[in-house]
Amino acid sequence: MHERTGWGWLTWTVPGDGTLPALPRQIGVLTPGATLTQRLALRWLTRRPAHRIALTSTSPAAMRLSAVLVGVISLFAALSALSRGIPTDVVLPAMLLAPLLAEHLPDRLDGRAREHVRSVEGDAACQYLQRLAALHTYIVQASADSDRYELRRSAEIGHNLLWDAADLLQSQDTRSASARLIDRERLMVQLADQVAQTLERTRAESASGEADQPRGGEGSLGPLPPGFEPARRPTPPPPPGTSSLKGYRPMSQTQPSDPACTRDVYLLFAHEPYYLGNGAQEINTTVIAADSLLHPQVQQPDGARIHDRLTQGRQPGEIIPLSTLTHELDGGAEWPRVGDWEKVTTDLVQLVHAGECDALNLGLPEIARALICTGPHGHVRTLDAASGKLIDHGPAQRDEVLARISGFLAGLVAERDLWPGDNLLPAPARDEAR
Repeated sequence: MHERTGWGWLTWTVPGDGTLPALPRQIGVLTPGATLTQRLALRWLTRRPAHRIALTSTSPAAMRLSAVLVGVISLFAALSALSRGIPTDVVLPAMLLAPLLAEHLPDRLDGRAREHVRSVEGDAACQYLQRLAALHTYIVQASADSDRYELRRSAEIGHNLLWDAADLLQSQDTRSASARLIDRERLMVQLADQVAQTLERTRAESASGEADQPRGGEGSLGPLPPGFEPARRPTPPPPPGTSSLKGYRPMSQTQPSDPACTRDVYLLFAHEPYYLGNGAQEINTTVIAADSLLHPQVQQPDGARIHDRLTQGRQPGEIIPLSTLTHELDGGAEWPRVGDWEKVTTDLVQLVHAGECDALNLGLPEIARALICTGPHGHVRTLDAASGKLIDHGPAQRDEVLARISGFLAGLVAERDLWPGDNLLPAPARDEAR
């Protein structure tokens, strides 16, 4: 079954028991800025598959049903033409050519149509592209209901990112192209985040008063997708003894009385999945010691500036998700002043791969990973296929995920703390970090 969209299509295989499939079998992406002819090519490729008739019961050779029908029609047409005195050397070639065209012309048209699309198959490739497609669909829906130029431009950029990713996956697998795929997914996430913030600003500007404001975590198009929440000013730290939404403390410690630098903290971030050993274990989230940000193989001074943000006002042993830093940096608006978090986290993943530092590698389930990617007040909504109801996962569930991660980490560091690497750069003074 083909599900056509404005940017391409998804091909689903519906199980015999009637349950909804979780992963498409194939995803196709139409070239950005497609013309009418190119869009017709998409419809041609997503037509119903041709019915074939076996020539014999034992032979694998088969003909299209349409070619057989054209052959029968051309035979009767030829007999009629011959009875009217039309020369045989005209009738016979036409009669033979018609079924041949019906048999082989669709294959030629398929080849021409595929020049304008990029399609991928396989679980790993489709899973990655489906995540990008979900983000792009959100951007497209936002731009369709608005006349703002920046939203329309975001939809165009998102389509180009989707096209580039599909083109990359046609020639490489997800492992060999992991770094480049990570870059594209992060760009798409950043693009969707900007769209969410634009919608939030538009809503705030058009609202007549606070009573008319939609609930937090929702844009003008309804609930925001997983991983996005409106930009908010960082909230003041909670008083001692209360649960902190900025991170999770795996070990009970006394709240420091001043925002001094705490080196014994950890950074948690999600990334493009990769596989260990024989490929059976997926790793999609990593925890590293804060001091790994000072490694010389990490882009500097960006890593040092993020280290400064990560270690200020924390408790020893606290796990800080990257999304929490984004929340504290005015919803990501201040990231350009701090550093390129995309390049830094890419360098950290490569550092872990090379064995240049210790890390806690995790393969989180989809919902848990999405919760880690949201801010402290974000929500992830999933659809219960059985009941058709939306299930909301919020800060409480996010805290539970962090608690489980802290349990793994506590058991690990009880024997030996995470090694941040060798030849670390000195942490900059606060004035330098700023």
